[in-house]
Amino acid sequence: MTSVWENLTIGADDPSRLARWWAEALGYQVVSDKPDEVEIRRSPGVLPGIVFVPVTEPKRGRNRLHLDLRPADQEAEVERLVDMGARHVDTDQGDVGWTVLADPEGNEFRVLRSRG
Repeated sequence: MTSVWENLTIGADDPSRLARWWAEALGYQVVSDKPDEVEIRRSPGVLPGIVFVPVTEPKRGRNRLHLDLRPADQEAEVERLVDMGARHVDTDQGDVGWTVLADPEGNEFRVLRSRG
């Protein structure tokens, strides 16, 4: 028997604000908004979701887990996400096929080149 991936959980200073930012970034929707957790999904019945929960301790160092996004147009997507509040992060990886950004709370993620 195997498990089914239900959610990815992210600790946040402001779960509602960060969930809404990621929902806009991914074209997802908020499916649950409670004081102790906010969940976003592509649509209500589709898993996996991303759950944002409150944390009190500050983020330290690089993420051990991150999201990779693969848009049709990497340059346009990076510009859109930066306009939404993401920022560029220098991870000293040299010339690679992705751009590393951080969301408004500093969680790193990568925007990959298109497959085409």
